[in-house]
Amino acid sequence: MTGSPNDKNFMRETIEKPKVTKSHRAGRAFCLVLFAVILGIVAAVSFVISIPFADRYIGKETIAPSTRITIEKDTEPTTMETMESTVPEPQSEPTHEPEDDEEAIRRMVRDELQKDGWTTEKVKAFNQVITGIGKDADKSIVTVSAVKHQKDWFDNPVESTGEFAGVILAVNPGEIVILTEDHAIEDADALKIGFGNGSTAAAWLKQTDTVAGMATLGVNPAELGAETVEWIEAIELGNSYTVQRGDLLVAVGSPSGRVHSMKHGSVTYIASGVQMTDGQTRVIYTDIECNKETGTFFLNLSGQLVGWASSTFDTEDETDGTLVMSISEYKGNLQKLSNGISIPYLGLKGQEVNESMQEGGIPQGIYITESIAEGPAYQAGIQNGDILTQIQGEPIKTIREFQNILEDLESGAEITAVIQRKGINEYKEIEYYMTIGAR
Repeated sequence: MTGSPNDKNFMRETIEKPKVTKSHRAGRAFCLVLFAVILGIVAAVSFVISIPFADRYIGKETIAPSTRITIEKDTEPTTMETMESTVPEPQSEPTHEPEDDEEAIRRMVRDELQKDGWTTEKVKAFNQVITGIGKDADKSIVTVSAVKHQKDWFDNPVESTGEFAGVILAVNPGEIVILTEDHAIEDADALKIGFGNGSTAAAWLKQTDTVAGMATLGVNPAELGAETVEWIEAIELGNSYTVQRGDLLVAVGSPSGRVHSMKHGSVTYIASGVQMTDGQTRVIYTDIECNKETGTFFLNLSGQLVGWASSTFDTEDETDGTLVMSISEYKGNLQKLSNGISIPYLGLKGQEVNESMQEGGIPQGIYITESIAEGPAYQAGIQNGDILTQIQGEPIKTIREFQNILEDLESGAEITAVIQRKGINEYKEIEYYMTIGAR
C-alpha cells in the first residue's frame, strides 16, 4: 500500500551493456592486429635463431629430390661372336701339325723378349699406368664406417667402428649413391662415409641384395662442401663381357684389408653360365689375392668397374687368387639397388634343358636343381626336379629369358608359374600362384 508508513520505496533499475561506439571497435581491432604482429615477429625471430642449433644437434632433415639412375645394359656376345673375336681367320691351308704352330709362336715370343725384353723404361711406364689408374680411382673410393653401440662388462657404453670400402656409383644434386659390401651395414647403429679428400658425412641405407652380398647407401651432398662435391667422381661402369683371359685388372678399395689400398694382376680363367639364385652369371678368376670381406673392386686398364670380389661362388676346391662377380649380368639389379628398389626373388636354381635332355623325354624349360627352402617358389610348392616352362604366360626356354622376365617384375607382385612335373609315366603340367619376394 502506498499510503502505509511501513511501506518502503526501492529503486528499480534495468542493467544494460554500455553501447559500443565505432571508436571502441576500431581500438579493439587495432590492439588485436598489433598483438598478432608482435607474436608473428617473435615466432619468426625464434625460428631463425633456432636453425643453426637444430642443424647442429638434430641434423639436416631436408634432402633434395633424388634423380633416377639409369644403367645401360651390355649385350651378351653370342657363341659365334666370341669365336669370331678370338679365332683369327685362316690365311692358308695348314701344312703342318698344331704342335708345330705352338712351337713357332714360342720361338717368336722368346726372340722378341731377347731382342727388347723388359727394360727399366718399360717397367717404369707400366708402373705409371697402373698407379695412375689407382690414383684416379681414389676419387671414387670411400670408407664406410659402421658404428655400433655396445656395452662392456661393467655396463659402460662402448662405441665400435668397422671400416669397409665402397665405390661411388652416382653424384646427383640430391644424393650421392655408394655401392659396398652388405657386411658394412650388419647391425650398424649409424653409418658414416669418409671421402678421399678427408671429408665425412652421414649415410643411410638405400637397398640390399643378400644373394649377391651387396648394398647401396645414400649421402646428402648438402652435408659436404662444394669443393668436395666437385672433387669426387662416380666410377665409370665397364663391360665385363669384353674381359678375356690374360687381361690385366687393377684391384682397388680394400684388397689388402685397408681402404685405399690397391693391387694388380691378370685374369686366369673365365667361367660362363655359373649357376646362382634366380639366374646365372660369368665368374672371372684372377691371380690377385684380396680381402673379400672389406670390399674390393676390379677395374680394367681404362679405369672402368668390371666387377667386385665375391665369396658367393667360393667352393671347396682350392683356388689361388680371387673370384670376381662380373658387372654386365648384374647391371639390371644394380640399377634397382641404386634407386632403392628391392630385387625380385623366387629362390630357384636351375639349368637349361639341352637337346640331349629333351631327347631323353624331359620337356624344354629350366630344370630346377634347387628350390631354396622358405623361398617364394618353395612355399608355393615348386620342387627340385620340376621343369619351369612359363611365368605370367611368358614361355621360358633359357636362363637368360627367366632372368629377363623376373627382372621386369616387382617384389610383392602376385604371379603364376607353370611347371612340368614327372609322374609315373609322363610329365604333368601344374600351375602355381606365388608372391614375389625380395632378396
